[in-house]
Amino acid sequence: MTQKFRSDFLNVLSARGFIHQGSDLAALDAAAASGPITAYVGYDCTADSLHVGHLLSIMMLRWAQKTGHRPIALMGGGTTKVGDPSGRDEGRQLLSDDTIAANMSSIKRVFRNYLTFGGGKTDAVMVNNAEWLEKLEYIAFLREVGRHFSVNRMLSFDSVKLRLEREQPLSFIEFNYMIMQAYDFLELNRRYGCTLQMGGSDQWGNIVNGVELCRRVDQREVFALTCPLLTTASGAKMGKTAAGAVWLNAERLSAFDFWQYWRNAEDADVGKFLRLFTELDLSEIERLEKLGGAEINEAKKILADEVTKLCHGELEAAKMKLAATLAFSRDTTSNVDLAAQPAIPRISLKKHDVHIEVDSKLTLIDSLTLLQFSSSKSDARRLIKEGGVKLNDTTISEEMYAITKKDFDQNNIAKISAGKKRIGLIINDWE
Repeated sequence: MTQKFRSDFLNVLSARGFIHQGSDLAALDAAAASGPITAYVGYDCTADSLHVGHLLSIMMLRWAQKTGHRPIALMGGGTTKVGDPSGRDEGRQLLSDDTIAANMSSIKRVFRNYLTFGGGKTDAVMVNNAEWLEKLEYIAFLREVGRHFSVNRMLSFDSVKLRLEREQPLSFIEFNYMIMQAYDFLELNRRYGCTLQMGGSDQWGNIVNGVELCRRVDQREVFALTCPLLTTASGAKMGKTAAGAVWLNAERLSAFDFWQYWRNAEDADVGKFLRLFTELDLSEIERLEKLGGAEINEAKKILADEVTKLCHGELEAAKMKLAATLAFSRDTTSNVDLAAQPAIPRISLKKHDVHIEVDSKLTLIDSLTLLQFSSSKSDARRLIKEGGVKLNDTTISEEMYAITKKDFDQNNIAKISAGKKRIGLIINDWE
């Protein structure tokens, strides 16, 4: 049952399913109802793109801004050098300063699509926690901050306890992560008046540490708010596919594949995903999630359109919808028509790659992995063996099938289908 609040901010988050845990929601609601508050979410720079798993917290920042509050996107330039042990059986590989900087630069681009940055009262701010973490003097930090943390309590948090229970090593540097995250909250409160940290439910312990640190050191009242960790209706982890993570940067995952991910959502997830990842009115979402049979596919297309608009822009979303409509139309569509849609995944064969006319060096397995329709060659073999792969609409069951000139049409194009939801092209440009 949706909880009613005074503030638009918490009412929106509650109605759309974002709230999992909160510290003193009544006091947070009163603060948010009385004027603009500042809220932050932290993102470590362990890869050059965020993924769908981060979208929940990004949307929370977006709704904070849309309801009159100031969001802070905190880049973990400092904490990435330590590594968050939450949800991991082993330590993260320590990255070089150059890699962290490159990852941060790439990640930043995504936020421009979700938040409005500037100098206004509710304009978003982007901050790098290396600004203060790298200046800390270790002994002074231990005396001023470390003394407020009980090792007994730190050992009770899931991020530490699970690693120890599984007898997996937990390095001393990782053990410090939760203290550093708590210190981020203290610094953001001092510098920006930030009174709310948000994140996934796996971060609850780390966030509460920051709430307590602000109270003990500066006697400041601040708040914690977490969103649920999502799984799909079938129990799969949200944002994972056979080919890997669903990345937000187009360089890591094409806008076409991103659109397709949402178009292929399970029927039971459509309403939930529309609430969390789009800004459609709740009344319209209620109508869409009641659709049954083939009509639910129209709701899925709307879901894909709306999520892709936010992440990649309205023009890209329109292009992806058109490309997908052509690729999966029941009407006969020529391969030339498909090739005219740059969004459709393709392999372009050049002279230096393979001489397809005389001596094929390209197998169907290679094609599936190059198109990222399978995560590995063994996964591609399984897909072929199970009858899930078609070449020019003909099912291929031969695991080591080699593609030759006869597989291309008069325009030197071949179409590969993996299951019912993925289509790619091989374009033979050899001359």
